[in-house]
Amino acid sequence: MKQVVIIVAGLRKKDVGSLASLADIATQGSVAAIVPPTPAVTCTSQATFLTGQSPSVHGIVGNGWYHRDTREIRFWLQPRDLIEAPTFIDCLQKEGFTVANLFWWFNIGSGARWSLTPRPEYPADGRKIPSVYGEPADLPVDMQKRLGRFPLFEFWGPLAGIGSTRWIVDASLEVIEQQDPDLLMVYLPHLDYDHQRHGPDSPQADRAMRELDPELGRLLDASRRQGADLMVLSEYGIEEVDRPVFVNRELARRGELGVQVTSHGDLLDVHRSKAFAVCDHQLAHVHLSADADRTTICNVLADLDGVERLLEGDQLGSIGLAHRRSGDVVLLAEPGCWFAYPWWLDESRAPDFARTVDIHRKPGYDPAELFLDPELRWPRWRVARRLIQRKLGMRSLLDVISTDPSMVRGSHGRLPASEDHGPVLLRSWGAQETAVLASEVHDEILGRMRGGS
Repeated sequence: MKQVVIIVAGLRKKDVGSLASLADIATQGSVAAIVPPTPAVTCTSQATFLTGQSPSVHGIVGNGWYHRDTREIRFWLQPRDLIEAPTFIDCLQKEGFTVANLFWWFNIGSGARWSLTPRPEYPADGRKIPSVYGEPADLPVDMQKRLGRFPLFEFWGPLAGIGSTRWIVDASLEVIEQQDPDLLMVYLPHLDYDHQRHGPDSPQADRAMRELDPELGRLLDASRRQGADLMVLSEYGIEEVDRPVFVNRELARRGELGVQVTSHGDLLDVHRSKAFAVCDHQLAHVHLSADADRTTICNVLADLDGVERLLEGDQLGSIGLAHRRSGDVVLLAEPGCWFAYPWWLDESRAPDFARTVDIHRKPGYDPAELFLDPELRWPRWRVARRLIQRKLGMRSLLDVISTDPSMVRGSHGRLPASEDHGPVLLRSWGAQETAVLASEVHDEILGRMRGGS
């Protein structure tokens, strides 16, 4: 039995009818809403699909978290061993099936026979060279020889667009033709960008769906020619937002958050902080020091405009976040709100990386990286000049990103307001069309691979 499982980031149930490429699956197969985990974000949702478990078990409590042993906040880590539960890849590998994993997360050491995942090269001169990592070792080398370098700057950042999705589809077609895996897993990011920049119901979001449609169609058509079962799903639905909530700035104003003063700005100092927040879309993990006044801090945060719920202690189990990586306190945003990571109160003291695309250095998720700073004159010329300086061997900061997150118009992480606005599961075969839990996707994939109905 062959199967292709495609994640279309940000696809909502209400969007299915707008994509002609999905028409046959929707009419001849089955369509169901997905109840996502909390938080409904990329890494947590994908780990839930992979394991069939909640974050309380698999441990992926967000796109990043505070590592207490090293006192570091780290986002977008890729090793599969961070998932503390078996995956369906593990099961299929033991049963003799071949798996190709293209751009799902936690793809370093995932166990897939063939894999590709974004991994830039960082020479000592400070450059960032687009590239991919994969298994076997010659696959990413050969794929980039055939298709050109992976367009990393179209995968994330102010230039993010259809180019990265097109490259992933091209790579998927190569894998189908050359390797013919039993299970092909593909991640297509395109809808995520303009849904966050402009809102999921904006004209720009509609245009993004029109751009995605032929690329998704190419992949589905090639999969059908191989006789594969098809599953298309999403991790979350993006909702309209218009208000960032600055938890760390509120903690800093009250003297609870500490900073390290450096030559390149004020850095969040977790060692000296009584409280700080790891902000991730519409959820924030708040960590407290041993001598923090927990009651006072919780009262401050519960009253903060834009916070819908504050959970702590045994309450974390009720949302599937009873894990040592979770914060001492978890905040959920009100509808229309999301949590922005900045902590500095004086804009002149913002760290230098705040104005760059730097997903690993920032101790929180920053969707402002999708925008060029509107205050800059000729921003694209500034980008070009910086890149020329780097090619000439000069160290330069690609400081073209705004530190004002108020431009963001889409976010996710909360449970959706309705099934139509949440993530969706489509299969090319008949199945239940009542809502399914994200954790049930794991068993559906395994059951279908094993010949189940």
